Amino acid sequence: MASFKEHVGFSGLLGVGYGLGATFLLGFSPTQGALAGYLAGVGGMLPDLDSPTGKPGQEIFSLTAAVAPLVLIGNVLKWAKLPTDTETVMLTMLLMYFAIRYGAAWFVAKLSVHRGMFHSIPANVIAAEVTYLFYPTESIVVKWLMAGAIAVGFFSHLLLDEIYSITWSGAMPRLKKSSGTAIKFWGKEFGPSAFTYVMLMFLTFVTLEDAGVISTTRELQASPAEEEIDGESPETLLPNSVESRAVQEARHIRDELSDAPKFQ
Repeated sequence: MASFKEHVGFSGLLGVGYGLGATFLLGFSPTQGALAGYLAGVGGMLPDLDSPTGKPGQEIFSLTAAVAPLVLIGNVLKWAKLPTDTETVMLTMLLMYFAIRYGAAWFVAKLSVHRGMFHSIPANVIAAEVTYLFYPTESIVVKWLMAGAIAVGFFSHLLLDEIYSITWSGAMPRLKKSSGTAIKFWGKEFGPSAFTYVMLMFLTFVTLEDAGVISTTRELQASPAEEEIDGESPETLLPNSVESRAVQEARHIRDELSDAPKFQ
């Protein structure tokens, strides 16, 4: 298993490359590129949230508790229908800090085990989707950039753990017991794995809907005026209706009578 410093160093280097690529290759602003690189570095620590009492967990929960209130305070005040005076904002941010720093850490410690579903591909996707949904911007492209940064950093942690699960016995590689516990799709316990996939499906649906990939709204039926084409009424455009068939038969009889010699 790689150490905390190795994880941070590896994801940090990836973050530098990610940020530079976003700025000079993809045309994002230097500020956006720098923030994306920083998120990639932070993403390298996220899988160790399943060890909240260790140094990685403490660092992540402290950082999240400090940053999340700044990002989410507007949405929280709106959802809770709270006033926006200075005292209410400050009190709400303090409550959010303690709820994340201690409440969330306690909750994760009770429900998770080390190298459980936090170390998995579904958790990687969930972390990216949460970043996409809560990143405070209207630009879908920027939201994808930041979500991708978290995904890159998160996966770097899983990859490094798998690399360190290989040891060498002379010239032959040998797998440790930890091999396969990081880059996985399903854990040993059914309950946590099933819960992870339910969360993954829900967040994937919400993310795709927000990005405009899927839509749950039905198009309203067009009015008769909008349905008229080239001056024809809707009835003439529905050949299977009783009224349209009657009109067609009347036209056919009229044409036959007009062609008869005695009517010419």
